[in-house]
Amino acid sequence: MNTISIQVPSMTENIRMIESFIDNAKDKFHLDDDIYGNIMIAVTEAVNNAIKHGNNNNKSKNVHLSLSLQDSLLKFTVKDEGSGFNYDNLPDPTAPENLEKPGGRGIFLMKHLSDEVEFKDNGRIVELSFYMNA
Repeated sequence: MNTISIQVPSMTENIRMIESFIDNAKDKFHLDDDIYGNIMIAVTEAVNNAIKHGNNNNKSKNVHLSLSLQDSLLKFTVKDEGSGFNYDNLPDPTAPENLEKPGGRGIFLMKHLSDEVEFKDNGRIVELSFYMNA
């Protein structure tokens, strides 16, 4: 199994480092543009949520991102150092009362752009899986 990882302090400007990490993964694993676009949006959303909501923008807390490739499954794991959240009880961003709200679409996007999304450790860990065309 191929695994690479990065750890960044919880500051939104570090999203650039995450984008570079994904760019490197694109080159290393020869990702096609369709899956690359979905990965870029879903993973940066997950990291952004970990920075803002998980670690409350606390620079002394880190966000951990790892990527593993096993057979044709590419799995990104994002972990924060926060207290977690109830991922089973999220408002629907497509509901009429939520359409005008500026936030609340991150997990919705992750679920629609990834092949699988799994939350672990009370929401402190999110795993985003993508199946690569063999």
